[in-house]
Amino acid sequence: MTDIVTTFENISENLNIVEEEKKVLEYWKQIDAFKLSNKLAKDRKPYVFYDGPPFATGLPHYGHLLAGIIKDCVTRYNYQCNYFVERRFGWDCHGLPVEYEIEKNNSLNKKEDILKMGIDIYNEKCRSIVLKYSKEWIYTVERIGRWVDFENDYKTMDTNFMESVWWVFAQLYKKKKIYQSLKVMPYSCKCNTPISNFELNLNYKDTSDPSIYYKCITFNKNTNTTESTTNNSQQNEILAWTTTPWTLPSNMALCVNENFIYLRLKNKKQNRIIIVAECRLEWVMKEIKINVEDLILLNRFKGIYLKDIKYEPLFNNFYKKYNLEERAYKIMVDDFVTDDAGTGIVHCAPCYGEDDFRVCQKNKIFDQENMTLIDTLDANGYFTNDIDELKNMYIKDADVEIKKILKNNNRLLSNNSMVHSYPFCWRSDTPLIYRAIPAWFVKVSDIADKLIKNNSVTYWVPAHVKEKKFHNWLKDAKDWCISRNRYWGTPLPIWCDDKMETCICIESIKQLEELSGVKNISDLHRHYIDKIEIDNPKGKNFPKLKRINEVFDCWFESGSMPFAKIHYPFTTNEEEFQKIFPAQFIAEGLDQTRGWFYTLLVISTLLFDKAPFENLICNGLVLASDGKKMSKRLKNYPDPVDILNKYGADSLRLYLINSVAVRAENLKFQEKGVNEIVKTFILPYYHSFRFFVQEVNRYETNNKKKFVFNKQYLYDNKNIMDSWIFSYIQNLISQVHSEMKVYKLYNVLPNF
Repeated sequence: MTDIVTTFENISENLNIVEEEKKVLEYWKQIDAFKLSNKLAKDRKPYVFYDGPPFATGLPHYGHLLAGIIKDCVTRYNYQCNYFVERRFGWDCHGLPVEYEIEKNNSLNKKEDILKMGIDIYNEKCRSIVLKYSKEWIYTVERIGRWVDFENDYKTMDTNFMESVWWVFAQLYKKKKIYQSLKVMPYSCKCNTPISNFELNLNYKDTSDPSIYYKCITFNKNTNTTESTTNNSQQNEILAWTTTPWTLPSNMALCVNENFIYLRLKNKKQNRIIIVAECRLEWVMKEIKINVEDLILLNRFKGIYLKDIKYEPLFNNFYKKYNLEERAYKIMVDDFVTDDAGTGIVHCAPCYGEDDFRVCQKNKIFDQENMTLIDTLDANGYFTNDIDELKNMYIKDADVEIKKILKNNNRLLSNNSMVHSYPFCWRSDTPLIYRAIPAWFVKVSDIADKLIKNNSVTYWVPAHVKEKKFHNWLKDAKDWCISRNRYWGTPLPIWCDDKMETCICIESIKQLEELSGVKNISDLHRHYIDKIEIDNPKGKNFPKLKRINEVFDCWFESGSMPFAKIHYPFTTNEEEFQKIFPAQFIAEGLDQTRGWFYTLLVISTLLFDKAPFENLICNGLVLASDGKKMSKRLKNYPDPVDILNKYGADSLRLYLINSVAVRAENLKFQEKGVNEIVKTFILPYYHSFRFFVQEVNRYETNNKKKFVFNKQYLYDNKNIMDSWIFSYIQNLISQVHSEMKVYKLYNVLPNF
C-alpha cells in the first residue's frame, strides 16, 4: 500500500512573515484577485464608498497608510457581506503642493518669475510631476494588502473632472450663491494668493515677533474728555502696541473700547501727557519703564470720550495722496478692543486686518466707493516704491527699518519681542498675513442651519468629533473663499468685460465652444482657455468678454468629487448618479473636519440639501514616538517601507487599527508596538495553525486516509471542549459583525 499524500505541507517552526506575505501578493497578482472579485460581485447590491484624493507629490506616510487600512477593512468586510464595492483611487493633482515643487526646482521666487517663464511652460512642468511618486504610492498601497482600483482612477486634472467642477460652480452661480468681494483674508505672500479660513488653522507655529509700544500725537485741539483739557495746549500721546510694525505705514485710524476706563496721565519726569486704558496701565508701565510715582492723574473717563479725536499720522506719504485729511487718522470705538493685551488702544490698518477693515468701513475712514485703502505691498509681500526708506523690502525685514524710523521720530517707546502662536501657509510653510483682496466666495454663512441639519443624519466614529468639533465649525461657518490667484488649477469659468458689468458663467465645454466659436476644446487649463474670448451679449460695439484670472481652490475640486469623478451630469445621467449618491462610507483624518468632510457637505447641501455621506470614520494623527510631528528632516520616525519589510503588513495593519488613532486620538508611533503585535497576535495564530496542520498530517499518515472536514460533526459532536470552541467561534463571528456594522474597528481585534 502506497503512502498517502498529506493535505498540508509541513510548516516551518520559524515564521518569515514578510516572505509569506510576498507569496500571497504574488498569488493575488497571478489570478488578478481584486479584478476577479469585482467581476464575481458585479450583480450584487452596491455598497457606495468615496475615496478622498491624496497628492502624489510626496511619499505616503503613516497617516495615509492608517486611512487606507481603515478604508480597506470596511470595504473588504462589506464585499464579504455580499455587496459590490467599487474602490476607485483618486489623485489630487492641482494646487500649491505641485506648484511649490516647480518653483523650488526652478528658482521661481516671485510672481514675476512665473510670468516670465510663461504660464504654459509653468503648467506643463506642473503636469509632468503631478504623479511623480505614483509608482511608490501604488507599491506601498498594494504592499499593505489594500485592494483598490488604480487602473480606473480619477484625477482632478482630467478634462472630464474639471468640466464637472465647472458644472457644480455654475449651479451655485445660478442659485446666487457665488459673489465677488473685497475682504480681508489670510494671504500667502510666497504663493501670492488668499487662502480659506479653514486652511488658516492647518499650520500654526510658535514664532517670535516684535512687540513694540509707540505713541501717536493728538492735534492741538479739544480732547473731549473734560473741560479741564480744553485749555491745555500740551500734546497728548496716545499709546498703542503692535506685533506687526510693517503694517504701521498703512495705519488709518486708532480704536478704543467705548466702555473701558481710560486715564490721561502726566509724566512729571519727562513732562509728557499720555493716554492709556486703566486696565492695561500696570502692564504698560512695565513695558515702557515708567514709575508710578512719576505719574499724575489728570483725567479719568470712558473710551467714548476719545471718539473722533484726530492724531498726526506716523507716515505722511499717503496723507494728501488719498485725500485723508478729513476722513482718516482719528480715534474710533468698537468692542473688539480687549483688555488682555496692549494698551487698550488698537492701531488699525484696514488693508491688513479683518476687524480693522470692518470698523474703518463702518466709520467711513476710507472712500467706500473706490475702496481707497493704503496697501504698501506687492503680491510677494515686498514694499512698493511709495515709501523710499522701505521700497523693495520684505515685510519682516521692513520691521527693523520701521522701528528705526519710529525711534528717529521720537515715537518708539519700547522695542521687545514675544513668542506667540502664528499661522503659517500649510503649503509653503511661510508666515501668512491678513490682506484685503478681491476674491470669489461661496455663501455659506446663511446655510449654517442646513449644514447642521444634514450633518445630524450622518453617523460618525467617534461621535464626539461630529457632535462637538465639526458641529461647532458648522455653527460658525463663514463664507468660503474659493478663488486662488494661481496658475495650475481648474480655472473659474467666468467671462467678463473690463468693468465686470457683464459676466457669463460657463458650465460646459459645449457652451464655451458655442459662445466663443472655438471648436474641439480638449483641455481646460489656463494656458488653453485664457485667450478664448466671448462676444458681449450687449452687441458687437461692446468689448468682448475675457476670462477672469483666478483658479479654484483645490478643496472645491475635492469637495466636488462625488460628481466630478463620474463626469456628472455629462457622461453619467441622473438615474445612474442617484445609485451612487450619497456614499455609505468615507474615512479620513481628523484634519479633514475643516477640509474634505466640510467641503463635501457644503457643496452637497447647496446643490441637493442632502448630506453626501452616511457613515464616517475619523482617525487621529500619527506622530513620532516623542509626540512631535513626523519630520523627514529630523528623521524622527522609521520609514514605513522599512517597517513593512521588517514586520510585515499585517503586523502594521493590526497595530494601527487597534490604536487610539482609530478613535480620532493622536498616536505616538512606536516600532516596539508593531513588534508586540507579532509576538502577541501573529505568532500565536501561526503556531495554532501549525499545530492543526501537524495533527492533520499525523491523522492522515497513521490512518492512511484523507482528513475531510464534516460540518455536521460540529452539531453532532458531544465533546464538551469541541462544543466550547464552536460556541466561542460563533460568538466571535457575531461580535465582529456587530462591531463592523457600527464601524467600531477598534473593538474588533480585542475579541480575538
